Amino acid sequence: MKFLHKIPLLLIYSRLVFAAVILWLAIFKPSYYPGLIIVLMITGLLSDIFDGIIARRLNISTVSLRRLDTTIDLIFWLAIAVATYLLHPDFYFRNVFKILLIVGLEGICYGVCLIKFRKEVATHAISSKLWTLIMFAALVQIVASGDSVLLFNLCFYTGILNKLEIIAMLLIIKKWHNDIPTVYHAVLLRKEKAIKRNKLFNG
Repeated sequence: MKFLHKIPLLLIYSRLVFAAVILWLAIFKPSYYPGLIIVLMITGLLSDIFDGIIARRLNISTVSLRRLDTTIDLIFWLAIAVATYLLHPDFYFRNVFKILLIVGLEGICYGVCLIKFRKEVATHAISSKLWTLIMFAALVQIVASGDSVLLFNLCFYTGILNKLEIIAMLLIIKKWHNDIPTVYHAVLLRKEKAIKRNKLFNG
């Protein structure tokens, strides 16, 4: 395998390292830990953006790579969520019902996909990318200040819509697919019609 072809895989696995370091920083709180956590969050987000772009440019964006990307993304964001909880538990207690609702809907997404297709979710919907960016901004604000109101509420409502869209996609499609941009594209796939994916954002 050429070195260039290894770059997407290296970027994906780098988020496991970032996740571990973020948790370590949250637990031991060395000097300048908030800034270090934010830098690692930014670096991880950039790796998440560019691993797919590079893989598609190199024509190596396989189903297995996209499934791996989804799994490690989940670990990375869970690590950040745990880290922010360790740093600012009061924020989580104040917003426990909203957080549990989002987590519950995420669990339903995975449950529906596992029961119906025996595979994990890998839709990579456009709404998921929007939600990720808003969630990232809210988490940075929490790390930096210990609180988030406007951004968190925007993250919550966007997340609800995103999870409902993914559940709808999974119920609509007959066969498992990765990289489904919107629920409209899920309807086309159910009708066994070809869908057009954005080369920059989807497989």
